[in-house]
Amino acid sequence: MDDLDRRLIDLLRHNSRAGYGDLGDAIGLSASAVKRRVDKLVADRVIQGFTIQVDPAVDGLDTEAYVELFCRGTVAPDDLRRILSAIPEVVDAGTITGTADALVHMRSRDIPSLERALERLRLAPNVDHTRSAIVLSNLVRRGRD
Repeated sequence: MDDLDRRLIDLLRHNSRAGYGDLGDAIGLSASAVKRRVDKLVADRVIQGFTIQVDPAVDGLDTEAYVELFCRGTVAPDDLRRILSAIPEVVDAGTITGTADALVHMRSRDIPSLERALERLRLAPNVDHTRSAIVLSNLVRRGRD
């Protein structure tokens, strides 16, 4: 990957629907040269897909929370993945350092539906307890515009 590939990826992150000609104009290449580069980036799995981001409010998912998950004993990441994948309100999660075992990002319609999802999480095997923080307003969102 060279500097042109990095610039191309940055442009595609901003607008994955941009035409090859527009992308080429921005980085100083012809449309066909841009297409070849994009095709190579896809073939090399540098670009792993093209997608859209939909405002969660459109789907009625206005309530958002970050949840620290604490487990009993040692729980393998694959077990946590299985538990969390079974709860549709979980939109993102990762194991973390510190006292919690995982940090879970959840979205739901409202507080009662969030509470039900949290209860399902708390009842999962090996889950000891959770600590939640409800998002009041989003300040910065990178990579999702």
